[in-house]
Amino acid sequence: MSYICIQNNFYPKNMNPKLKKGLTIGTLIAILVFAIWIYIKFYFVFGEGVKAGELNYFVRKGYIFKTYEGKMIQAGFRAQTAGTVQSYEFPFSVEDKTVADSLMRCSGKNVELHYKEYLGTLPWRGVNTFVVDKIVSVKNK
Repeated sequence: MSYICIQNNFYPKNMNPKLKKGLTIGTLIAILVFAIWIYIKFYFVFGEGVKAGELNYFVRKGYIFKTYEGKMIQAGFRAQTAGTVQSYEFPFSVEDKTVADSLMRCSGKNVELHYKEYLGTLPWRGVNTFVVDKIVSVKNK
């Protein structure tokens, strides 16, 4: 029997050792910068607060990742273009199943929702950058 030994050298044998060290450090720094960017974009909580309004709809949808998505209509109106009136809408996602189950029973009611705002969306977290993590209060009309 004969065995073939494969050498796992990433760099050529005749490469300058200082260049090898520089490339290794540069690669590690690039990986670290990329990891920090991923964290800030998708996991860093950019803002957090409470919004109140009437829960318009709340659904569970998605092709691969089934996520909970909702929309709340806030009190007040704004003019998007001259001569029109539109209500304030707050689109949001929900990660926690217990919060989602509670919101499923609150359609048409006035609710106060605590949310976290992220800079980017993840497919398993939802399609919105606003993620509701708890219900502050529920009031009937």
